[in-house]
Amino acid sequence: MWDLSSSFVFSENDVGKNRALASFQKLQELNNAVVISTLTTTLTKQKLSDFQAVVFTDISLEKSLEYNDYCHNHQPPISFIKTEVRGLFGTVFCDFGPKFTVFDVDGEEPHTGIIASISNDNPALVSCVDDERLEFEDGNLVVFSEIQGMKELNDGKPRKIKSVRPYSFTLEEDTTNFGTYVKGGIVTQVKQPKVLNFKPLRAALKDPGDFLLSDFSKFDRPPLLHIAFQALNRFICEFGRFPVARSEEDAQKFISIAGNINECLGEGGVEDINPKLLTHFAFGARAVLNPMAAMFGGIVGQEVVKACSGKFHPLFQFFYFDSVESLPVEPLDPIDFKPLNSRYDAQISVFGSKLQKNLEDAKVFIVGSGALGCEFLKNVALMGVSCGSQGKLTITDDDVIEKSNLSRQFLFRDWNIGQAKSTVAASAAVSINPQLKIEALQNRVGPETECVFNDDFWENLTVVINALDNVNARLYVDQRCLYFQKPLLESGTLGAKCNTQMVIPHLTENYGASRDPTEKQAPMCTVHSFPHNIDHCLTWARSEFEGLLEKTPAEVNAYLSNPSEYATAMRNAADAQAKDNLERILQCLEQEKCETFQDCVTWARLRFEDYFVNRVKQLTFTFPEDATTSTGAPFWSAPKRFPRPLQFSTTDPSHLQLIMAASILRAETFGIPVPDWVKNTKMLAKAVEKVIVPDFQPKEGVNIETDEKATSLSTGSVDDAAVINELLFKLERCRNNLPSGFRMKPIQFEKDDDTNYHMDLIAGLANMRARNYSIPEVDKLKAKFIAGRIIPAIATSTAMATGLVCLELYKVLDGAHKVEDYRNTFANLALPLFSMAEPVPPKVMKHRDMSWTVWDRWILRGNPTVRELIQWLKDKGLNAYSISYGSCLLFNNMFPRHKERLDKKVVDVAREIAKEDLPPYRSHLDVVVACEDDEGNDINIPQISVYYR
Repeated sequence: MWDLSSSFVFSENDVGKNRALASFQKLQELNNAVVISTLTTTLTKQKLSDFQAVVFTDISLEKSLEYNDYCHNHQPPISFIKTEVRGLFGTVFCDFGPKFTVFDVDGEEPHTGIIASISNDNPALVSCVDDERLEFEDGNLVVFSEIQGMKELNDGKPRKIKSVRPYSFTLEEDTTNFGTYVKGGIVTQVKQPKVLNFKPLRAALKDPGDFLLSDFSKFDRPPLLHIAFQALNRFICEFGRFPVARSEEDAQKFISIAGNINECLGEGGVEDINPKLLTHFAFGARAVLNPMAAMFGGIVGQEVVKACSGKFHPLFQFFYFDSVESLPVEPLDPIDFKPLNSRYDAQISVFGSKLQKNLEDAKVFIVGSGALGCEFLKNVALMGVSCGSQGKLTITDDDVIEKSNLSRQFLFRDWNIGQAKSTVAASAAVSINPQLKIEALQNRVGPETECVFNDDFWENLTVVINALDNVNARLYVDQRCLYFQKPLLESGTLGAKCNTQMVIPHLTENYGASRDPTEKQAPMCTVHSFPHNIDHCLTWARSEFEGLLEKTPAEVNAYLSNPSEYATAMRNAADAQAKDNLERILQCLEQEKCETFQDCVTWARLRFEDYFVNRVKQLTFTFPEDATTSTGAPFWSAPKRFPRPLQFSTTDPSHLQLIMAASILRAETFGIPVPDWVKNTKMLAKAVEKVIVPDFQPKEGVNIETDEKATSLSTGSVDDAAVINELLFKLERCRNNLPSGFRMKPIQFEKDDDTNYHMDLIAGLANMRARNYSIPEVDKLKAKFIAGRIIPAIATSTAMATGLVCLELYKVLDGAHKVEDYRNTFANLALPLFSMAEPVPPKVMKHRDMSWTVWDRWILRGNPTVRELIQWLKDKGLNAYSISYGSCLLFNNMFPRHKERLDKKVVDVAREIAKEDLPPYRSHLDVVVACEDDEGNDINIPQISVYYR
């Protein structure tokens, strides 16, 4: 029965069954491509030789030593992982053999830099452009490429660097007799394999070396837990059972065993065996808690991947962790921990039935049901959250399940593709725990859905758990939790990295108080004319995809749906954007109109010529290779790369692949059937060869944007409405020649369908552009990753993050913890690195004898007038001079006419100025009041809620 609160693969019907057999079917459902087998007989050492890596979770230390000796000495060595979770304590031990090679220690892309100069010195000084700071470190190996002048460095030989600074480094090589550096060049980090010498468990127990720390406030904890886990094994061997929960007698026996082990260690022991901590260890030793299992499952899962792939640095070798801060603050009667013969008995043995009741009656809002959301649902279902008569869990997500979700969103199966995420996830969670009270919604959380998630909804919540993947949504939920003073448990993942942040009313700062810097965007002119990496090419390719296949067809349909209204709007605008829109529609329906599939092939071939030949010829005509800037410096200096036009060839598979994808998608927008012959290389080549490609001559005076601060490409200005009228006249004539009811089909980019040719076109466009600029090309998968703006997500870091958050959930629902009991976490399973710290308290503001933080909201009831609001503040020593409601200014003492509003109700002034009805579900409005003290100093006061009914 105790297994039901820690494992999602078991149900009440499985009690009494063999664990392996009971879990087999549900594990197989996760991925049919993985062959799963069970072993229910005694495991022999010889059986281990069938495996590359083995994980042990519930065996004695003696058996562990026996199996580990075999694995360590086996040829080749078998990677051995041992892990235990005992109550709020856990451990992992890894031994991947005497010589284990790690091929990529951190999983990051090799760092690069664009060279600006190299000196002829010993050692040589290499300077890079100040586009981005260098990420190199002293001792790194690097290779050089594309250098002009000092060509000796282009030999591909790794070279060591030192004295690394933000934009320069020293090369440990004499370049005195090398050629003189002229221009260009890329420097790229070379990742070096690392060989690790693991100790076997028998030796590591006696000499564990340095422990991997997770919490620096507990720097003395790992050596003690190293002893505690050995003491538990000895207790079980001696008494044939675990210590009984809350048994003081068993706890004292356990502490005595730990003391004896510590004495035997001599100088290697700990000074204080901390009886209080060991008592907690003994009390919960039998229980496996779901959040701990999720966290350690994530860690161990990643270690298995490392063992099999050599990617990322393995855990070396012991890791210990505890979360005793999750225990209830108030002392409880021993009877509160008595088993109830329920699925939550393991959890009750650690936390007591009072906290279990709090969990069951909690009203929880989980925002998002993707990777994090699925894990959270599984965790809270197993913990019994919202499973009581008073409890309710609301989950919302407006997305549907896609194939790419299945690798990490484990509540979904193949047959759920296309269904609503929240509905499927809720159903799966109920199958884990039928007692779960859950409502699934398909609404995005934001200002537009405040009629759904209204004041009553937020006020009735106990806690909010974010499972979102974008900052704006997080900030909105943060503001709602701030306003309604609700705890917010925040987390996020990025590949092997994860972070958690606890937002607790009045104890911690809110999520929006500290923000990561915004991601640097490439300047528009770089993307359009001067790309120097594949990201620029893919950004351009996706922009062209959306312009040609989505925006232009949608603009065509907008015109055809109501030509007169559209024409009026364009005449009223009479600007460069209106001209551009009309020109694109006219081009699409006249010069580039497609009626047959051969027309689509012609369009694709001419696009190729325009993009990769003509535009490059024009660019290099306007800015020749020897062009200089106004200061006399070479125009084509780093990071700019001088482009070369392509020569189209039907014998180049990449050229034909691009033509095929472009033709098929163009045909789709015009509703033209796609013939089977398009996939026949020879027949497609014949169709392409029929296309007449006109000669191109570069023009004088063409304006090409070079200002990196420009946010959009200039299309000139239109002062005279005559140009707009002429375009509209041509469009009207063109429309009369179209079939009745003609409409185009806009195509929205969809990255996850491998048969729709979307990524084929984007990858093809990007790679041809990369070829123009001598930029390394990428395969379709890498292109999909960048152009699809995919945030890398893996199941291991997701499991760890949600496990850590749920350990904090115990504290929130206990309701009595101080800020120092909570933990924010940053972890990187690739390194591995774990960094836990207390949350930052909110900033306190003071005035006279009052103090407040961002969590405070002042309330004024009785439907006051503006004058009464000002007087209410005056009584606090605050002189109000401006009152705002949203973006509307309700009162400012600088405007004489505003004095007429003083004796009006605040709510009436708001209705009058904002010119909108206040929602019927709301009984107050929130105003921001600017105040100063008697000395004229501005005082930043909380938002004021003025109740009018």
